[in-house]
Amino acid sequence: QMQLVESGGGLVQAGGSLRLSCAASGRPLSTVVMGWFRQAPGKEREFVAAISWSGSSTYYTDSVKGRFTISRDNAKNMVYLQTNSLKPEDTAVYYCAAARTLVAVTTTNVYDYWGQGTQVTVSS
Repeated sequence: QMQLVESGGGLVQAGGSLRLSCAASGRPLSTVVMGWFRQAPGKEREFVAAISWSGSSTYYTDSVKGRFTISRDNAKNMVYLQTNSLKPEDTAVYYCAAARTLVAVTTTNVYDYWGQGTQVTVSS
């Protein structure tokens, strides 16, 4: 079992920044691939970013490339999502998730564990 707890969400003006954090427990973080997803009201949960076990490889959806950065600290069992130049369309609940494979890492069904989410609201 693995537990994931997100934090760092909030209300920010367009152009602002937030640093989302995900605290992991239950198994060594180095044994899982980590991802961030988001879900806006009335929409499906969508992939945002993912990072490989050691952090050597990262993946982003096109809409956040150049604005968001995913990182991890395995020693601290923490995963981060730095979000810059936020736009109103980034408003959503953001979830971190853990998977055992990089195959199809952009899809929700490869992830075994999910956090409860943290709300990000970007005002125009």
